Amino acid sequence: MIKEVDVLVIGAGPSGTIASTYLVNQGYSVLVVEKTSFPRYVIGESLLPLSMAHFEEVGLLPALEEQNFVVKEGALFIKDGKEFRISFDDNFTEGWTWTWQVPRRQFDKALADAAEKKGVNIKYLSTLKSIDFGSKECVKFEVDTQKGVEEYRCKYVIDSSGYGGVLTKMLDIPLHISPTSNMATYVKLNDDTRDKWENPTQISFEILETDLWLWVIPFHNGNTSLGFVGNKKYFSEFAEESADVTTAFNNMFDRSIKFKERFKDREYLWEPKVHKDYMRSSEKFFGDRFVLTGNTTEFLDPVFSSGVAFATESGLTAAKLVERELNGEKIDWQKEYVEHLEYGIDVFRTYVKEWYSGDLQKIFFHVNINQLMKKQLTSVLAGYVWDKTNPFVRKHKTIINTLAQVVDIEKMKN
Repeated sequence: MIKEVDVLVIGAGPSGTIASTYLVNQGYSVLVVEKTSFPRYVIGESLLPLSMAHFEEVGLLPALEEQNFVVKEGALFIKDGKEFRISFDDNFTEGWTWTWQVPRRQFDKALADAAEKKGVNIKYLSTLKSIDFGSKECVKFEVDTQKGVEEYRCKYVIDSSGYGGVLTKMLDIPLHISPTSNMATYVKLNDDTRDKWENPTQISFEILETDLWLWVIPFHNGNTSLGFVGNKKYFSEFAEESADVTTAFNNMFDRSIKFKERFKDREYLWEPKVHKDYMRSSEKFFGDRFVLTGNTTEFLDPVFSSGVAFATESGLTAAKLVERELNGEKIDWQKEYVEHLEYGIDVFRTYVKEWYSGDLQKIFFHVNINQLMKKQLTSVLAGYVWDKTNPFVRKHKTIINTLAQVVDIEKMKN
């Protein structure tokens, strides 16, 4: 028997749950196909305030509030003994002024469970076996479930499958992997002695070299996530064929000044994981009766925690456009979706570039940083990259480099 739903969503991560919950709230029937079972591990544990408005709008916020995640009110950046703090309640753009640091196993499951309670049908341990856009009347697809293959028809497809890129593979949409020279390695450990340290749950980023940094993300459950991101030249130990990745991670951690003592001799909960070639983008964001969201479209760099923010922004934006199209409206997907997303992505891309060039770091640690500029900069780091009243958004292509030159001139005078 062929079953019918209004919308197929592929993937039950933040982007998929935001999109599916929005559409169910509007009265549409939604099937979410998720290849894994929840809870499952995913990287991307630091959120931005921008996403809070998305969770609130679709009614998923109360379920997240019940989880008692660590509140993220800003961030601490450290370099050569100097510290630069940002506080999200002191930013330029009106909006949410805090967010959370989340173990993604618990966070993603809480989102998905809340979506199901609102009427979203999630099929776990299921994969999209085939899809056919040939008919003008409907999209036909098959789902391989634990109980066998099920046939469906729908009106629209949202691919929120992330790195899996289900539709990009099935429809042969080219995926461009950026020729980045960066790699990342990360672990989790039990941080049960954290209370003897100052600001023990503060999310921190320690800059070890201009192009190598350490993240420290403490969670409410007593665990802490540690990770390094940087140029591949620092990861030679990890690349060896017989590499002992735990020893390699420990050797890298010896470079830390701020956190070496706090985390020395701690056992990791699992062997360090290593990622490379993670910066990627899809050549196409939409097509006839389908749209891609979240990491399926683009992923930049973990330095400013933009991943979940773009996932929820794209998921909610796509769902609203799908709703309008299903109501008979002609949608300019290039203008209302692609250009909208790419504007924010381009802003963050500039900040990632200027982070690794060192120019943004110069501004962070400049003793005379202008307080209005700091507010405007903080808004970008809170995820408000579509606020064109902010010169750090509107002039992003030039403003960081220009300010870095001013810092250099002031240093020469001193």
